[in-house]
Amino acid sequence: MPRRAPQIARTLPALRRAVDGLRARKATVGLVPTMGALHDGHIALVRLALRRCDKVVVSIFVNPTQFAPTEDFGAYPRTWKSDLAKLTEAGADLVWNPDAKVMYPEGFATKIVTEGPATADLEDRFRPHFFGGVATVVGKLFTQVRPDMAFFGEKDFQQLKVVTRMARDLDLGVKVIGATTVRERDGLAMSSRNVYLSPEDRATAPVLYKAMKETAKRLKAGEDMETVLAGGAAMITAAGFVLDYFEARHSETLAKVSSMKDGPVRLILAAKLGKTRLIDNIGV
Repeated sequence: MPRRAPQIARTLPALRRAVDGLRARKATVGLVPTMGALHDGHIALVRLALRRCDKVVVSIFVNPTQFAPTEDFGAYPRTWKSDLAKLTEAGADLVWNPDAKVMYPEGFATKIVTEGPATADLEDRFRPHFFGGVATVVGKLFTQVRPDMAFFGEKDFQQLKVVTRMARDLDLGVKVIGATTVRERDGLAMSSRNVYLSPEDRATAPVLYKAMKETAKRLKAGEDMETVLAGGAAMITAAGFVLDYFEARHSETLAKVSSMKDGPVRLILAAKLGKTRLIDNIGV
């Protein structure tokens, strides 16, 4: 029997009515924030949300405020029909799909300024505008949908830490859940931006995961952290990547660490391959 398509809300009054309807029987509500171009990683988040909550809302909004003028906002993949088919199959209850004028009406003048994990000298070093845009839009999504839980993938690890801290600091009443990164069979982390990779670059891309796994193995064996990280970085650049960073950080605070004793430790990286910028991380 075919599944029923989720409700779709595109205005705030429609969203409020729909969410009130979902909550009518004291149901718990989960939110999966996305920018669309959904892949199996997103659907894994939806399925996790359905296991943890009675009803699930998925937002699809390509957020202009987290793109710099030099970045790919205009070209970012938009695949509405495919997204809706995947969400119907997964069993999502409601899709929140506002346009930019609904999210940022004329005269909009308020932003959430983030510090702590947002100033860890990782993504913020290369994209200083990014976490302010993310925190503001996610803060709005949390107050619009008022979910009990919100689900984010660990692939965007710094983002997960920023959003978790924001929800806690602002008493938003939302429990932020991080979910394990979903990977292709060859180890490449699933990402909407993988569609930008040329066939040759796609064949090279799994080197990132291999380098992280090799580095983690050597760290666990007790080798010197600085030496091991340099070896991993050399493996990545030798494959043709331009490396932005490849670092070991504390898994909770994102503070720099100099040995496994400072842990728990997370390996975090960002690198460009051709015109595509990829990010990834693993726990050690």
